[in-house]
Amino acid sequence: MASGGPFYTDPTFWVAGSFVVFVGGLLYKGIHKKIAESLDEKLDAIRAQIDEAKALRAEAENMVIDYQRKQRDAEQEAALMVTQAKEDAAIMAEAAKVDLADLMRRRERSAEEKIAQAEANAIKEVKAAAVNVAVEAATAVLAGAMKGKAGTALVDDAIAEVDKKLH
Repeated sequence: MASGGPFYTDPTFWVAGSFVVFVGGLLYKGIHKKIAESLDEKLDAIRAQIDEAKALRAEAENMVIDYQRKQRDAEQEAALMVTQAKEDAAIMAEAAKVDLADLMRRRERSAEEKIAQAEANAIKEVKAAAVNVAVEAATAVLAGAMKGKAGTALVDDAIAEVDKKLH
């Protein structure tokens, strides 16, 4: 305070007094309650946002875990499918080998049958040609033997023998 005068002449006194009156007026009007309510509302809003953020984070973590599980399941299923496909391919390859072996055996048998049939046909043709040659030779021999009286007598005897056998 300044020396030499009463305290109410000091500007610091009036500033301090004005401040006390101002704060007292604010308290009288209940501003401190409104400020506290406003802060409480903001605090509640912030808590609600924090709770919502926690819930969203938990949901996101659950989704990540779920997708990781689905990915593992899909990878396992794909591995099983590949394994099954390999097994199926091996079975199909073995079946194809067996089918091919059967086909080769059938074709071999068919070829052997065709060869046997061709041999039989060739033997028949050779026999038929031999018979034709024999018949032609016999015809030539008989034609030579049938000339003259001896031939006529031989033909007559043959006709008589046929006639006896037929009747």
